Amino acid sequence: MSILSDLTPAKAAAFGKQTQRFTHSLQERSMFRDAGLVEVLDRYPRDKLGVFTMGDDPVDWTSWRRGSADDLTGAELLDAAYRGRIWLNLRAVNNVLPRYGDLAREIFGELEAGVGGLKTFNHDVGLLISSPKAQVFYHLDVLPVTLWQLRGRKTMWVYPVAAPYVSDEQLERIVLRETAEQFAYVPGWDQAAEVHVLDPGVMVSWPQNAPHRLVNDDCLNVSLSIEHQTPQALMRANVIYANGVLRRRMGAAPRLKDGFTPSNLAKFGLARAAKAVKLQKPAKRVLEPSFRLEAAQA
Repeated sequence: MSILSDLTPAKAAAFGKQTQRFTHSLQERSMFRDAGLVEVLDRYPRDKLGVFTMGDDPVDWTSWRRGSADDLTGAELLDAAYRGRIWLNLRAVNNVLPRYGDLAREIFGELEAGVGGLKTFNHDVGLLISSPKAQVFYHLDVLPVTLWQLRGRKTMWVYPVAAPYVSDEQLERIVLRETAEQFAYVPGWDQAAEVHVLDPGVMVSWPQNAPHRLVNDDCLNVSLSIEHQTPQALMRANVIYANGVLRRRMGAAPRLKDGFTPSNLAKFGLARAAKAVKLQKPAKRVLEPSFRLEAAQA
């Protein structure tokens, strides 16, 4: 049985190029019920678990804080998500639990079969468990991502990959790891956004590097944020990296263009060489834990 019920030829042709909604059936699987979530939370390495909290104002992206929850059981973590204001992020869970590894192969097998010419690798299945009214601030991802809603409801705003929503220089700073993926947001930009309400059974895909933000309804939310690479996406990320190096080291003003052109192939080589010799030293972006999640607080 297919996971996606509406991967039509038209949608397949636009996959990764336009923001699109799909209908899926993953929410019906028992692994995403409370017992399944407790199991994965118990088994997921605590040193890799992302525990975050945030403020209410969508403009106040600096209120995003990292926490720790080393002593909590899976049941206590899930209870904290039900009652608190936290966002649990289990990155690359497909590399930790075989069940999620099988799911990744199933999802990408279907996508590659349905989208002509699509070849993916380095799959990263992130399980997101988040509290009522929690949010993720305005940000972008370096690589392509799809978001699969499993439980609860959230609203997603997706913005154009263009100024003023994101500039080439901002992209370069993020890819060079000089700054975080979250950055300043202007509420007036919502007029240009594509808005999607995600109920269980909805998947959204969007163009690489498109800024977006998310706000939960007043209910627990469970989603999959699934990152992947393609040859085209890897080329784009490396061209952005090379453009950043050229801008900083040579005072150039390079332009970002997609495709396997001679210029981009040269930039790809430059980016790989710059990374090999660590020409650009990334700034320290990892948030240090600033609070401790306690079971008594749940």
